[in-house]
Amino acid sequence: MAEGLRERKKRETRQRISDIATALFVEHGFVTVTIADVADAADVSVNTVYNYFPAKEDLFLDRGKDVVHRLARWVRGRDAGESAAAAVLRELREEVETVSPRVGLTKDCQHFLRVIHEAPGLRSRLWSVQQEVQENLETALREETGAPADDPMPTLIAGQINWLHQTVMGVIGREMVAGRDPGEVSGEILLLLDEMEGLLGEKVLNYAVRASE
Repeated sequence: MAEGLRERKKRETRQRISDIATALFVEHGFVTVTIADVADAADVSVNTVYNYFPAKEDLFLDRGKDVVHRLARWVRGRDAGESAAAAVLRELREEVETVSPRVGLTKDCQHFLRVIHEAPGLRSRLWSVQQEVQENLETALREETGAPADDPMPTLIAGQINWLHQTVMGVIGREMVAGRDPGEVSGEILLLLDEMEGLLGEKVLNYAVRASE
């Protein structure tokens, strides 16, 4: 269904507020900048900001909504004959190989991560995002395999697969903060992914294989 004019204007307003807020946080620090500062810079009311973003942390971690569903989406979209872990490994390799900003392979990431490092509230929210990633992945695995509620395997497999994602994101973040070249880091992460895949057991690698049609 085509996006209506009202919906498009709301989406554009939300994005503009988010972009302005992020720029302010990077320049002045998350703790220093207030919601009123963001509203003034975006030429909207404070209430308008809160209508789009219930909390200050939401302004900075706005793009986290995509991250919390990323692994579950990859698993649900896996190919015929492909396991859940294989799908996530394939998707991660593609993102890393193309030096994608979606996995933090951009020099701008260092500014973003420094803001988080300096703000305890953002670090706490980021931890919550990471928990959501795993919970959504576990739900997807349980639904995709038809596992009953008392089956521990979706929980255990989700933990192993989420480890791949968190490790990759953590190493990329560390190297970007150090000022490394994204292309150079990309090559190193591809090798790291090979090493991590080798550490996964057969149960993990062969879990939730999609049946061939």
